[in-house]
Amino acid sequence: MNLPGSDLPYAHGGAPLRGTLRATHEDFYVDEELGFAADGAGEHVLLRVEKAGANTDWVAREIAKFAGVDAGAVSYAGMKDRHAVTRQTFSVHLPGKREEPEWPSLAHAEFRVLEARRHSRKLQRGALKSNFFRLVVRNMSGDRDEAERVLAAIAAEGVPNYFGEQRFGREGGNVARARAMFAGRRVQRHERSLLLSAARSQLFNAVLAQRVERDDWNRPLAGDVWMLDGTQSIFGPEPLTDEIEARLDSGDISPTGPLWGSGLPRSADAAAEIELAAATAHADLAQGLVQADLRQERRALVLRPGELSHAWLSSADLQLEFRLRSGSYATVVVREILINAP
Repeated sequence: MNLPGSDLPYAHGGAPLRGTLRATHEDFYVDEELGFAADGAGEHVLLRVEKAGANTDWVAREIAKFAGVDAGAVSYAGMKDRHAVTRQTFSVHLPGKREEPEWPSLAHAEFRVLEARRHSRKLQRGALKSNFFRLVVRNMSGDRDEAERVLAAIAAEGVPNYFGEQRFGREGGNVARARAMFAGRRVQRHERSLLLSAARSQLFNAVLAQRVERDDWNRPLAGDVWMLDGTQSIFGPEPLTDEIEARLDSGDISPTGPLWGSGLPRSADAAAEIELAAATAHADLAQGLVQADLRQERRALVLRPGELSHAWLSSADLQLEFRLRSGSYATVVVREILINAP
């Protein structure tokens, strides 16, 4: 199996449709939800920004330039797609009694400021609750009835919580670069973190792919470690009970897979066998992550899109709406029903 890539196994029988995603920026809309509101006072300004066809880092630099601060004074919770219309929050550190910039006058063809409010804390990476997606697929062909079945299955069971292809860089090259780094190639500090993430993601996807092929990615397996939905809280392994199965069926918990690091994974029995086999198959990545002094962590195997709905805009155009928790990928939802044919 060539991981990462489009050959990751499907959970619901394979994509029944072909079509074009992102025919225009407006066809891929993302709205970030932080999960908290600005408190109205402090040395930071939270800027609600709408951008289209713009890179997040570039927008941050333009905000810094306008505010007359260093680039490091501007932060954001997460990167957002360039080829899309997105709404997200940036924070700008304006210490002391600096005069508030005229934010409404900061206007580019690629982005605009919707709202500016003072806040007491810097916005940290990952400090967001969820992202809402509205996607339109154009020029579709395929089995519409089968697509309805798959969409119903996604609503009922979720999808495998793979790391999306964007995690691995252009044409998946970050995994090969990680292997070169572990073999002794020197890299810059900012590149190192990207390559470590790609290596971890590769191992996680390999474990999850095996669970999908076994058809137990969303079912209890002896030795599973469980994650409480919407949190990073984990428990187990523990004996499988009717209560565990009921909590899994209700979406309250999910089985997890390893984000590799030093020591043995927390799992046991059959779950641990799968995880250790993946680490053996990718021994250079596993050992490199251990030597990088990362610790064992866990990630949910199941991704359950919230507020999932769809509408056929025409015989060839489909609109999808759903909400995903932070750290998950819209593309792994869409791939279950669509082969993208730009």
